[in-house]
Amino acid sequence: MRAVVTVIGKDMVGILAKVSAACAQANANVIEVTQSVLQDLFAMIMLVDIQNLNLPFDQFAASVDRIGEEMNLSTHVMHEDIFNSMHHI
Repeated sequence: MRAVVTVIGKDMVGILAKVSAACAQANANVIEVTQSVLQDLFAMIMLVDIQNLNLPFDQFAASVDRIGEEMNLSTHVMHEDIFNSMHHI
């Protein structure tokens, strides 16, 4: 099982570090990361393996959301099943 994590906001030091630390604390393995900085705007998409989470998925998502709130970023964690259902025709 995997999840897609997105982060968008004003670029600053530590965004990737804090989000990846939240993944590590939840035992979510980061599979892929893509990020871009466009002038002062930061955008990141992470694909994480959530098969061995050590807490419920909603708590993991809430931990990433708290980082977003603390850093004034827009964050979203979506389970792969939801992502696939949204994009299935």
